[in-house]
Amino acid sequence: MNPSTELARSVVTALRGAAVREVVLAPGSRNAPLSFALYDAARAGGPGPGLRLHTRIDERTGAFLALGLAKVSGRATAVACTSGTAVANLLPAVVEAAHAGVPLVVVTADRPARLRGTGANQTTDQVGIFGDFAPTLDVASADLEELLTFVRRHDHRRPVHLNVQLDDPLLPEDAWDGGEVPAWAANAMLTLPPIHGLDLGPRTVVVAGDDAGPPARQLAESAGWPLLAEPSSGCRTGDTVIRTYRLLLGSDLAHRIERVVVFGHPTLSRPVARLLAREDVEVVSVRARGTWADRPFAVVGEHEAVGVDRPDDAAWLDAWRDADAKVSRDLDRLLAAEPDLTPYEVAGAVSRALPRRGLLVVGASNPVRDLDLMVAPYEVGGRRKVIANRGLAGIDGTTSTAIGAALGRPQSSRAMALVGDVTFLHDTTGLFLGPREERPDLTIVVVNDDGGSIFATLEQGDAAYADRFDTLFGTPHGVDLASLCAAARVPHLRVSSLPELEQALSSPNGGIEVVEARVRRDNRRELDEKIRALVLP
Repeated sequence: MNPSTELARSVVTALRGAAVREVVLAPGSRNAPLSFALYDAARAGGPGPGLRLHTRIDERTGAFLALGLAKVSGRATAVACTSGTAVANLLPAVVEAAHAGVPLVVVTADRPARLRGTGANQTTDQVGIFGDFAPTLDVASADLEELLTFVRRHDHRRPVHLNVQLDDPLLPEDAWDGGEVPAWAANAMLTLPPIHGLDLGPRTVVVAGDDAGPPARQLAESAGWPLLAEPSSGCRTGDTVIRTYRLLLGSDLAHRIERVVVFGHPTLSRPVARLLAREDVEVVSVRARGTWADRPFAVVGEHEAVGVDRPDDAAWLDAWRDADAKVSRDLDRLLAAEPDLTPYEVAGAVSRALPRRGLLVVGASNPVRDLDLMVAPYEVGGRRKVIANRGLAGIDGTTSTAIGAALGRPQSSRAMALVGDVTFLHDTTGLFLGPREERPDLTIVVVNDDGGSIFATLEQGDAAYADRFDTLFGTPHGVDLASLCAAARVPHLRVSSLPELEQALSSPNGGIEVVEARVRRDNRRELDEKIRALVLP
């Protein structure tokens, strides 16, 4: 066996020994030994943990596919590529995974160390290329124990990077049966963190950001406190959820808040950010996952888990519920009176179409914020999973993340994605799957307003900047999404009314399909002003 083949097979054995089940591969020459080893291991089956191999032509797309697979499984996923710029294209997904606390194993092929600094083809300094976001092991020899020890660092829910030096010859002389995974010490028994008891009395709300999980809901229900939960919090369920919290934080109720308990990674709402920055509000933090877990606001205490021993005064929650019911009715009436389909109605229709055990992947910018105001009232135990790339809240790779999530959660009763048009165009290559690649059932709803309407709602959307707004921020593109989808052989349907959208969502065709909902962009700022005016300060 030549050294590169032996080394590649040891790396693949280490992945299997570290409980990696899904591997995404981008083609190349220098990573040929890894490619052959991954193919053989995926085909071999047999005893021990197996691998499922996915191939993508674009490294950035492949890395976000791996991210989606890891987000829904909670288990590390690997992405492998060749050397040079291929490695650099993994960076967006790596930094997103690092900030969101998602385990990825990045496996990059490299030239042998003697060629570094010489101008050899496709050679750059790949050791430490991801900085602190993914620690690197520079691999030159097949030390399986060292590989296993390093790869298992993903147990800490962060990316790790194997940079594998591969020398000629790069092709194996024989097929491989996948090898035998060595016995490995069992994980230490999970110990639950001690619960910090919270006093009752201060008027408290629970803020649940991205990936907060059920503990946020459980605390809100135990104490009888309002739950201000983002769509991807994993706990937008139950009867303490306040649908229109973002609007109500501009009301008198917000001035009465004395304490906030924060779970997860809250990033959606400026009103929430202002609340957490108030000097007269005590903030208690439950530590979040990710590389930068420290809060950007002052906290009086940070704990692994918090709880109460009995419910608080019910009048506080009742006041929030009553106000929420009124504002929700007013919001629904306002949207129904609009002559054209609005992005809020699109988000509401998608939310209502998500069945029990369903999966929804939400894009950044406006779609996740629109959904935040329109999420249907979901019951506890429905096992709906709503995810978003909120670690850095970029629009990169969202289609690929959604496809990965759908592939990684085959038990979903239905899989959908809600994205804006710019987000959709940003990951066009995510649609291009080879004929041998598995295609999930996934309905991608694209809210198309021909540009970046989120900027219309921000300071730069003021009329004073109208003469340069489209050039700098609106960036209309005029892309015919039907033709783009046809090029990828993806079914496409365009709708322009709520009944058309609801009909389209009620009858999915299977496979990957795109529903394009056409909405206006020229009135987005005015629409948002009307919505904010529903609640007077």
